[in-house]
Amino acid sequence: MPENFTYTLEATDGRARAGRFNTPHGDLLTPVFAPVGTAATVKAVTPVQLSEIGASLVLANTYHLYLRPGDALVAEMGGLHEFMQWHGPMLTDSGGFQVFSLGENSKISDDGVTFRSHIDGSTHHFTPERAVAIQENLGADIIMAFDECADPYDYEYSQRAMQRTHVWLERCLEAKTRDDQALFGIVQGGIHPDLRAQSAEFVASMDTPGIAIGGLSVGETKEEMHTTLDAVMPLLPENKPHYLMGVGTVEDLVNGVARGVDIFDCVLPTRLGRNNAAMLRNGGRLNLKNAPFADDPNPIDENCTCYTCRTFTRAYLRHLISAREMLSATLLSIHNLHTLIHLTQEMREAIQAGTFEETFQDLLVA
Repeated sequence: MPENFTYTLEATDGRARAGRFNTPHGDLLTPVFAPVGTAATVKAVTPVQLSEIGASLVLANTYHLYLRPGDALVAEMGGLHEFMQWHGPMLTDSGGFQVFSLGENSKISDDGVTFRSHIDGSTHHFTPERAVAIQENLGADIIMAFDECADPYDYEYSQRAMQRTHVWLERCLEAKTRDDQALFGIVQGGIHPDLRAQSAEFVASMDTPGIAIGGLSVGETKEEMHTTLDAVMPLLPENKPHYLMGVGTVEDLVNGVARGVDIFDCVLPTRLGRNNAAMLRNGGRLNLKNAPFADDPNPIDENCTCYTCRTFTRAYLRHLISAREMLSATLLSIHNLHTLIHLTQEMREAIQAGTFEETFQDLLVA
């Protein structure tokens, strides 16, 4: 394991964990939620605003940055931290999920994936080695192994994809050259407990600095997600951070932490922000486009301390939306990101105090 990356388990409450993961750009206090900056920008929010919200980790996307502006250019500009002026810890995914999401525009083999760009239709080929090389150019602190995300309900496909993912992890580890990046292996296996157990045991045996759980929040039910996590999480090493990829509702974060997850990311809070919706701490949402908010003098959430709720009324936000002013996306994204980031901080404090289940009982699912 690279010396730059160590995980310290600081407190537990049931299976919920509070920890600290060291990276070259600062410590991550877990549980932690990472805003997604797909194309080296968290949509509608500046890096300064992210810092003010309390963000400590930002995710960027290998597939999108490879296509535009190109990973070589990002490297020439000093890497992602310098390019986008975010100087805290960063994570890049491998591009696997995006490539496989292209459907008929991608062709998978044991060597890798050939795909057509969604931008201009040009043909490209990703291998595990190429995915690592691109991420080394991008320069994030945490990088991901190239994996295959299968239909969660198709057992045979999930098994083939899991086996390929394991081989690709070995190839990624062999290809990796930078000691200042932590490469996480990814557990796959659909919603099938036996496959997930096989995958968890294999990835754990590779002794990567952290372990991700992929292939969830891709169409399965919440109950199936929880059952899958119940099968996987007890098999993961306690001395490594556990990262649940692409999950980002209030309920998902609370129930993930309850099962031992440390790191989350999702596009949901900024996507909702661009579509007029505000997330609430209790798991609910408000559509600020609705007419009843036109003369509402209250903030989105009177208990929220974000810049938006401290400063603006629902009536003003509704006005911005009706006038199609782009500031609405920024203000709602600030609120939504603040909601999730401070939720993880609140969960950390509750774990340390031994009051996690009591504090979050209304959102927990057995």
